[in-house]
Amino acid sequence: MRLILPGFLLLLWPGLGAAAITVEVGENTGLRTWQWTHQGISLRLVQRLPDQTRAYLLGRGFPAAAADEAATSCFFGTMFRNDGTLPLDFDLNTWKVVQKGRDTRMLVREFWKNKLSGGAVPKAARIALHWSLMPTQQHFEPGDYNWGMMVFGLSPGEYFDLHMQLKLDGKPLAVTIPGLRCAPEELN
Repeated sequence: MRLILPGFLLLLWPGLGAAAITVEVGENTGLRTWQWTHQGISLRLVQRLPDQTRAYLLGRGFPAAAADEAATSCFFGTMFRNDGTLPLDFDLNTWKVVQKGRDTRMLVREFWKNKLSGGAVPKAARIALHWSLMPTQQHFEPGDYNWGMMVFGLSPGEYFDLHMQLKLDGKPLAVTIPGLRCAPEELN
């Protein structure tokens, strides 16, 4: 089922027009997908159940306790595309997870590298997670795209807004995707 929420149209800055955010609910999975689009650029965020992430991490050699701790940190599958005509840059370190008036940062590749460096998680498993995550910084020319997981550091079922800072043709672009929700432990 695809829901288009007209209340989620955002005016980004004068002269650039509006961006659209759509929300879809998977008929077979019940998982939600949010897609932001603007001038040919899109970011797709797909909920991942904690069990999906647990299984993925266990399959790559994570110990059960480490897999469980990570899996309950609000993973989303993501795809960024630049089908527009202008170059795009982002740095996930500038993005904010906003919940109940409090700003936190995403759990990017460097966070996981530091957190998992103690040795309890085998090197091969750490490498697999590293390459599964969206790069922290990236430049997209028109036609470029990438996908990977993003981690928001919240508990299953929690709601939040995502404040993104992008550069479109070198000019700052501030975007908010409101009302994202971490997948719950179980779908009803």
